[in-house]
Amino acid sequence: MNRTSPEGAALARELAALGAADPASATAPIVVLCPAAPALESVAKAITGGGMALGGQNVHSEPHGAYTGEVSGAMLRAVGCTWVIVGHSERRHGMGETDAMVAAKLRAAQRDGLTPIVCVGETLAEREKGDTEAVLVRQVTVAYHGLTATAAGATAIAYEPVWAIGTGKVATPEQARDAHRVVRATLDRVLGAGAGEKAAILYGGSVNAGNAAALFAEADVDGALVGGASLEAASFWKIVTAARAAG
Repeated sequence: MNRTSPEGAALARELAALGAADPASATAPIVVLCPAAPALESVAKAITGGGMALGGQNVHSEPHGAYTGEVSGAMLRAVGCTWVIVGHSERRHGMGETDAMVAAKLRAAQRDGLTPIVCVGETLAEREKGDTEAVLVRQVTVAYHGLTATAAGATAIAYEPVWAIGTGKVATPEQARDAHRVVRATLDRVLGAGAGEKAAILYGGSVNAGNAAALFAEADVDGALVGGASLEAASFWKIVTAARAAG
């Protein structure tokens, strides 16, 4: 919940300018901007032709109805979104979203033509109890149970340890790697052999320009879900550059 509509558009224009000035931008990874809902339309205009995609921060599971304050997938599509975050840890733990609700949102996003970024991750208490693997297995299993391999492949997964969100703490590259391997193994069990290897799994949790390269060096880390570091154009673009360098 940062940046008004004009502020979000200004930040997006800065990013678009950095991309335009970067001779290697054609080989950049997919860059998706997910501003707060009131800024979506202005950000969409600011990045037109800039090679970046637009995403929402949340979506309701129903296509329309008496859900005051919520946003549907069709509404997101209408302002130019092609991606949407579902099950972010701040919604799971701050707003009571359950695994079943996240699963419903995943399916709603795909129904409405959006690519969902499905967030999973453990709290500090769960990690200290040794429950990280059990939490990830449960969250991934509920979210992906019953999906076809094709539908599952049209998603991204973001592993975001709750204890590292906005705290300045960050999982070590080895911790991120191990968690991503659990997610891949769970996808294999739920969807069939090979599903995990094909999945795009991002790391989210205090990612910044200083630690991005080390995280991306892990073969099981396919990208990042960036929080606070995305609010300053130059620092965010350094993360994009690190992702590109990692291949």
